[in-house]
Amino acid sequence: MHASVGLSLSSRAPAICSSSAHFNQTQLLFAHLNLNYYYTGTKKARFCRIKASFWESIRSGILKNNTTQVVEPSVPIEEEEEPLPEEFVLTENTQPDGVIEQIIFSSGGDIDLYDLQALCDKVGWPRRPLSKLGAALKNSYMVATLHSVRKSPNADGDDYKTLIGMARATSDHAFNATIWDVLVDPSYQGQGLGKALVEKMIRALLQRDIGNISLFADSKVVDFYRNLGFEPDPEGIKGMFWHPNC
Repeated sequence: MHASVGLSLSSRAPAICSSSAHFNQTQLLFAHLNLNYYYTGTKKARFCRIKASFWESIRSGILKNNTTQVVEPSVPIEEEEEPLPEEFVLTENTQPDGVIEQIIFSSGGDIDLYDLQALCDKVGWPRRPLSKLGAALKNSYMVATLHSVRKSPNADGDDYKTLIGMARATSDHAFNATIWDVLVDPSYQGQGLGKALVEKMIRALLQRDIGNISLFADSKVVDFYRNLGFEPDPEGIKGMFWHPNC
């Protein structure tokens, strides 16, 4: 999968991303795709459809055809709550050798940058400086991961944990959010894990009253995101990108 919002990566496998550190990769992605996707909700996904038009929701707070300045009464600014971390088992199965493997979803906790780099290598994304990867994660509004945890019946508490998936979102913490860097280890693709990552992130954003959710999708995964409730170019809105000519 391939999509992006915030930081950018490119991938042939269930992955979504884009990054200024590798703008050429991002430029190629946008050039052959030109599809800016916005989540509007679907009955199938049981999400509430956004009633206001896309632009009206973005312009909330601005009065149409009215040049009068609106001054709102000053109110104390409450300290913003961060998204509450979640962790739970998505799947569990027993291997022929007796090893129990669990796939664990988590929206909290730190990510080992070397593990993330190794995962990016597996899906064919270009390498980026670890310092920038760390900054991108730190400045994200939400980061979700999938880990494979293998438990041997003959070992006490000696579990083998591997990062197999990640997705993140950036946001203005009020109206808009963009989903970036959705990726799943190729050996775990086709099991609905990428869908689970995106759906959990959408639900968490909607619970925070963030209704405009966008991403950039490679043409190969357009149908994947359509099935999750995204639509291209709502009301004719086009994504536009600036880049240096040098």
